Amino acid sequence: MSSELRLKKLRGSGGFVMAKVTDEQQSKGNLGGPDLFLAPVGRLESEKISKYSCNSCEREFEGSPNIEFENPNEAVAENLILVERGKYICNECNGTIAEYREFKKSDEQIEVGLANPIEQNQDSTFSDFSEFAETDTSVQEEIVSETNPVDSTFRSIMGMDVFDENAKKIGIAKQVGVDSNQTLILVISDNEGNDVSVNWDRIGTVGEVIFLGTNGNNKSQTSKTQVGLGTRCPSCNFDNKTDSKFCESCGSQL
Repeated sequence: MSSELRLKKLRGSGGFVMAKVTDEQQSKGNLGGPDLFLAPVGRLESEKISKYSCNSCEREFEGSPNIEFENPNEAVAENLILVERGKYICNECNGTIAEYREFKKSDEQIEVGLANPIEQNQDSTFSDFSEFAETDTSVQEEIVSETNPVDSTFRSIMGMDVFDENAKKIGIAKQVGVDSNQTLILVISDNEGNDVSVNWDRIGTVGEVIFLGTNGNNKSQTSKTQVGLGTRCPSCNFDNKTDSKFCESCGSQL
């Protein structure tokens, strides 16, 4: 590949940046559609970024957004290390332009295994329920008396990054629900902000992040497959609507 730098627009969940990138970086950011994305590219040098756009501010800014990152070098699954995670942050409102995770296999010759157990988190909260309307106290007491206490190791998966079988980020977990066939699904907000449903049978492992793939009870499929009410993209494994001709996530033809 050529080492020549080219000015390209790279999109994130909260805006985009205009940056000079190499052919290799451009290839990483191309998920199969017409757009390039920041998440699979990772951290860019700030001097290579000429301007950025923030969706929250609804305006463009000259220069680079603030780039915050850390290097946990944490084993998130068997044979998979989280070497870096970071954010592109708007200098004006501190809103997130894009997030990224960089993973590395300990041994490139073998596949990624099961996710590591989640450590107990005493600071976990149930903020997802803050929008619910207040319920009559007597009804709440009756419900509590008929249910079991939440395990101390419970952790919400909402907001977790979701990666496909190739460790490529495809979105963020939004909510869990059931479709019209009473099939359990995970709703993902993809890199363009669209909601895409994934059949729960496709969830492989859950740890620091969520991986699609094999969990011992299911087998990952890479071919075009009907899952729940959707058609799975052979390129990025997103579940699209049944009548979709192109993938809503990467733009590949189905």
